[in-house]
This record gives sequence, structure tokens and C-alpha cells, in this order.
Amino acid sequence: MALSLPSLSAIRAFEAAARLRSFTRAADELHMTQAAVSYQIKQLEQRLGFSLFERQPRQVVLTAAGQRLAPVVIDAFKQLQSAFAQAVDRAETELAITALPTIAATWLVPRLGAFQLAHPKLAVRLDTGVPLVDLANSDFDVGIRIGAGQWPGLHADFLLPNLFTPLCSPALRIQLRTPRDLLGLPRFGRERWWRAWFALAGLPDADLGARPGVELDIEQHAVTAAIAGHGVAISSPVLFAPDLAAGRLLQPFDTVGRDDRDYWLAYPAARQGSAKIRAFREWLLEQAAVGGGEIQPRGKRDGARAI
Repeated sequence: MALSLPSLSAIRAFEAAARLRSFTRAADELHMTQAAVSYQIKQLEQRLGFSLFERQPRQVVLTAAGQRLAPVVIDAFKQLQSAFAQAVDRAETELAITALPTIAATWLVPRLGAFQLAHPKLAVRLDTGVPLVDLANSDFDVGIRIGAGQWPGLHADFLLPNLFTPLCSPALRIQLRTPRDLLGLPRFGRERWWRAWFALAGLPDADLGARPGVELDIEQHAVTAAIAGHGVAISSPVLFAPDLAAGRLLQPFDTVGRDDRDYWLAYPAARQGSAKIRAFREWLLEQAAVGGGEIQPRGKRDGARAI
């Protein structure tokens, strides 16, 4: 039968003593007493059934068996040290972000270059997968999430309000004199948003079934269709502010709804002290303050336009 590994503390004591050729120096390195090191090695020798050191009056010398074992054990610890050093280096020099596709593409990515210029030694890795990532048990450092800002084990900072309003290409503006005119055009986006928006616009009984809309998995796709002139999308004027400013999109009506779930920056509560997370948090909240984040989280604002 294969021999199960001895205790790690005993192996560690042997490695240090073999490398330093001294129980006393090994004890200093391991922050142990010389007697404790001697005891650990004695336990290891009893476990193996042979001696590893010859105890001489003023020194210890490896036995033949110890000489065969020492290089392998010392090399194994070097590999472990290297692996942990690389892991620590990655943890300190790479920021891994997970974010939903639309806010990543329209709001975060155009700003990330400025963050990297401000932190040139910090590499950034961004994932835009739709499935929710378990931040507490993954290699991602932070995530931009939609919700109420309360997730077990995570700290969350309010980032942006989740707003929605009809958006269309300038070519369709002439067809839209009143909100009711939207019912005659192709509609892209979440039906629950459309129903909520029509209610806010004074049409709570709007018949959306007369001309069903197209609901797409990714919000950005709906707006892409609207920019192409294929219909009207319901989406965020905050996330698509550059398209509105450039004239690729327009907001035909002033009425804006707000979802009951907003955008939050989330990260494990246990890692609030991480320097890279602190740096990204401070920078991102500054960006949000001038990009729509001046609106307060739900419960801390005027609820007149909430749905």
C-alpha cells in the first residue's frame, strides 16, 4: 500500500533543517523552538522507520536516507513557494471584472482606458457573460450587477439607476407625435418595461397585443435595431447617452421609467481592504457621479417616477 503523507509540519521542519543543516537555524526560520523542530523530525523518523539525521555534539548531519530525500523535499517546497508567489502576484496586479453585456459595452468599456492610464501596473480582465457569477467563489474581483444591492457575503455600492424610455432613430421622429403612436411601430425590448412606460405616459390600457414587440436577451441588441431604423427600443438614456448626443438616437418623449432593480458595484465583503478593489471602486463611483449616478438608489430619492 502507498504510504500516506506525514504531517506537513513535520515535513516542513525536515525541509528547513536539511536545507540549513541546523535545527537551531530551522527553528528561527519557522518561528519555533529548537526542541519543537527536533520533536517534529523525530516524529517523522518514527513514521518513516529510519533516521534522517545523525545528532552530533554541535551539529546535525543528514544520513544517507536523509540525503536522498532532502533534494526532493526542498525542490517541492520551492515549487510551492513559486506557485503561491505567482498567485499573490496575480491577485495584486490583475483586476478581474464581470459585468452584463450592455452596461459593459456602452458604459464601462469606453471608460476603462482612463482607469488603466491611471493604474498602469494593474491589468484588467473583463468578462461579459450573462450568467450570474458567484463572486465569493470565483476568481473575479468585482462585478456590476442589477438588483436591490443586497447579496449575502457581498458589499455593494450604488452605481447607476436602471432607467427606461423609448429610443428611436431620427428618421422615425416624424411618426411620433404622441405616445399612442408607438403602438403602430415595431417595438424592441422588455414588454414589462413597455407596459410600465405606457402607464406612466397616461395609457395604462394600451393594447400591446395588437402589434407584438420583439423581446431580445441583450438590451444593446434592441437599441442596435432602433439605430438601424427598424423600430423603437425601450432602454436606458443613461447607458446610450453618447448615441443620443451624437444624434444616432433620440428620445421622443420626456417620460422616463425606472426599474425596481438598479446597477451596483459588488465585491466580497471580506475583500473591502484590497488596494486594487478600493482603487477601482473610487474611480468607478466618480465616473458614475458624472454619468447618471447623481440619481440616488431606490429608497433615497423622490419616488414619483418609480414603477
